[in-house]
Amino acid sequence: MLPLSEAWTRYEAIRDRLPDAAAAGAMRHAEGLLEIADGFDGFLFDSFGVLNVGETAIPGAAECLTDLRRRGKSIRVLTNAASYTGDAALAKYQRMGLDIARDEIVSSRDVTFANIDKVAPNVRWGAIAADDDIFADADDLRMFDLLGDSQPWDDAEGILFLSSARWDEERQERLVASLNARPRPVVVGNPDLVAPREGGLTIEPGFWAHDLQDRTGIRPVLFGKPYSDAFDIALSGLKGSRFAMIGDTLHTDILGGQAAGLSTILITDHGLFAGRDTAPFIAESGIVPDFVLPSI
Repeated sequence: MLPLSEAWTRYEAIRDRLPDAAAAGAMRHAEGLLEIADGFDGFLFDSFGVLNVGETAIPGAAECLTDLRRRGKSIRVLTNAASYTGDAALAKYQRMGLDIARDEIVSSRDVTFANIDKVAPNVRWGAIAADDDIFADADDLRMFDLLGDSQPWDDAEGILFLSSARWDEERQERLVASLNARPRPVVVGNPDLVAPREGGLTIEPGFWAHDLQDRTGIRPVLFGKPYSDAFDIALSGLKGSRFAMIGDTLHTDILGGQAAGLSTILITDHGLFAGRDTAPFIAESGIVPDFVLPSI
């Protein structure tokens, strides 16, 4: 776990590696998404902190999705969760009672697998992944479990970071040493530094990725919010021109939405800023959402 103060300090420290913030406009407050929904053709939802916290759906989320569909609004879930497949994500949403279709889910894992060959084609990737990840959705990509197989880490032609569930400082030290001895491409499927769960903010792959960059000079290629590839895929095929990104973080959801030319909606009660006044954070960062809502 990481305290919000440390996560915030780190997000601000890596600002030069993130998209630029849009010019600050007028920020409005509303009590819920349905209050402003008619001004948009559709919505891109972050998952953690907006629809759910960990394995628990946020109260009212299911009803909000149902009402949006009734109004004819397009829905996409744009999540930086790269630990599991899209089918696994669908099963998770179904368990939580959230009406989301498989083709409405765009995960940073999807974006990573769709673009990784552009970074380094025909590379054999050593994957930092969840314990039960068998890479069934990786198509023709060549990869092995860096933590589960007996092969030396130096055998990997590139490093693919999907999950921090089995990662720690000792393994980070080992990877830093390996990359300093033999530089190779690093691809990261989750740019988040932290994620809100029931017990607090867990450390995510983006946190370790920026540490790698600081200590090896290798600049990882990150896929997911706030970077453009994720938004390009999520918006593909949607009809209309008025879309909003809804999220709980300024440096990923709001900054990414602004860079993609979308309106932005910050949720304050359940995610990164739960229980805190967001005004000082918005003022310090200069990342100003169009709307601030306690919950959807």
